[in-house]
Amino acid sequence: MEQYYGICRVAVAPLRPEPSDKSEISTQLLFGDHVEILEKEERWWKIRNGYDHYEGWMDFRQLAPLSMEAFVANHNCNFLVPAQINNMLIDAEGSKYYLSPSSNLPLYHEGFCYLDSTKYEVVFKPHIVVAGAERTIIDTALFFQNVPYLWGGKNMFGMDCSGFVQTVFKLNGIKLNRDAWQQAEQGSTVDFLTEVKPGDVAFFDNADGRITHVGIMMSPSEIIHASAKVHIDPIDNQGIYNVEQGKYTHKLRIIKRYM
Repeated sequence: MEQYYGICRVAVAPLRPEPSDKSEISTQLLFGDHVEILEKEERWWKIRNGYDHYEGWMDFRQLAPLSMEAFVANHNCNFLVPAQINNMLIDAEGSKYYLSPSSNLPLYHEGFCYLDSTKYEVVFKPHIVVAGAERTIIDTALFFQNVPYLWGGKNMFGMDCSGFVQTVFKLNGIKLNRDAWQQAEQGSTVDFLTEVKPGDVAFFDNADGRITHVGIMMSPSEIIHASAKVHIDPIDNQGIYNVEQGKYTHKLRIIKRYM
């Protein structure tokens, strides 16, 4: 029987623009991410993420099969891996899986989650998704402080700027797209820096006017963002000022609000 849907069965799976190990990592799937299978080329399958519709190629062995009914059910996964360090699952054979925050816990019920028919014991208290507030957005963002920058990363050991923002908002019940330019098309515009509230999101462009960076505003004068690592920098109407380098590193383009 042809397989049209799948679900990520490893802690982190790279997604690439081309079907090759030599192709760069454009983003990552986390455990429990459900996908639609678009194309197959030997061990490489092209998929579309059910959460943010991002497409790419991955090793099909990192997927478990999923029925269409289960694929649809996983659109409304309200149980996530929390923003804490020790998040472990145990499968039926006793193997352990250590998961990154914001990973899905599909079909969670009474201490277990399921990848279709495969059962996993959840050895931690799940995070239940609720709509975020200003303070919880900042608290979540601060949990990831000092996580190193990694192009395409979305996990505890490496994040890029938009992956960081998407992860923080997912944990707070707000769905954002994957890339910075896509996120800039969502939400409502904050016209002036003085009107910023904690949890607003600032976007930055290059000399060609293309959105290339994003971060979360902590106040009208501070931003937390992933650049070299997740850290806090001062910001003004010109952009982000990096104290270590003694210069402006990112030019402010627009500020958006999602709450």
